[in-house]
Parts: sequence; C-alpha cells; structure tokens
Amino acid sequence: MKLYLKGSRCYSPKCPIDRDNRNKPPGMHGARKGKQSEYGVRLREKQKLKFFYGVLERQFRRYFTLAAKSAENTGEELLSVLERRLDNAIHRLGFAPSRAAARQMVTGGHVSVNDKPTDIPSMLLRPGDTIKVKSRERSLKMARELMREGAKERIPDFLEVVPGEIPEGRLTRLPSRGDVDPRISDIREQLIIEIVTR
Repeated sequence: MKLYLKGSRCYSPKCPIDRDNRNKPPGMHGARKGKQSEYGVRLREKQKLKFFYGVLERQFRRYFTLAAKSAENTGEELLSVLERRLDNAIHRLGFAPSRAAARQMVTGGHVSVNDKPTDIPSMLLRPGDTIKVKSRERSLKMARELMREGAKERIPDFLEVVPGEIPEGRLTRLPSRGDVDPRISDIREQLIIEIVTR
C-alpha cells in the first residue's frame, strides 16, 4: 500500500510502487503463500497507521491510552489525537511536503506555537493554537522551499491558513473521523483497538 512517506516523490513516476507495476511485496521471493492470520491482519492495520504518522510503538501506546480515557469512540479519538500532532498539522497546512520534512522543520527550531519556540514534533495542539514559521531569514527560506516542493492538497476543515507574508496556521477545532487524511481514510481503527487491547 502506498503510504506517501516520501512527499512529492510519491506523486511522480519515481515511486517504487508505481514503477514496476507489480502487486507483490518487495524481495526476491515475491508474494507469500498462504492466508494471513487474524492477528496478522490486525497487526498490519496498526503498522500502517504507525508508519503513516511516523510514530514509534511507545508513542503509539501513549496516544492509545489517551484515547481510551476519552468518553468518545476510542478508535476515532485515536485518529483525532494523531491528526493533532504538530508535525502532522504543519504537513496538512501545506508548509512541508511530508510529515518527515515537517518533523525536521520543528526539530530544527523553525516553528513556534502560540509565539513560543518549540522543537517537539509530537506536541499535541488544542483548538485555537497558532502555528507560525519564525521570522528569521533562514526559517522563512526553508519554509518557502518546502512549500514550493510540496504538492498542493486541500487544507482540512479543522485547520486554517492565516493570510500574510509569514506562513501561519491555526487549529480551529478538534479533528473528527471525517478529517483524517484521505490517503489513510480506509484504515479500520476497530482492528487496531482489538490488537492493542490484547
């Protein structure tokens, strides 16, 4: 499955999945024989979600615990928490072509949240939080290059871009199940809940 981890390269003919037109996993042995187990199906859904958002197992467990404490549906709340990550918000606003580039932008100290400098890409945003690229020349140059490189996508309803010379955006409300990135919208979160609660 194409997870769009390489930014604009995934939209070009250079994407490894599109290049060979093969419907088999990588490696010299090709497709595995036999049916995938029930555990394997659930594990694959969980891995798909982790790789898409670029989170490790410990972070994923923390987000799941946070979602389980909520009164809302645990699966939908988990997706909402992942969408509220700072690196994801920067990518969805169009300030970076991929989540990895957005993460590098944050750890490099080029972004501030509510006018306070931050270098934590996993920071969870709240409604009303403002994300702004720092007004330093180096930060603005990097942001403009990344914005030019990235493919233009529709900005989701829970985010808004503040017009101005300096790239700035705002989280207007908590994201819902319908706001999840369309490339991963077919994720079956119920299967993920089943494997994590084992």
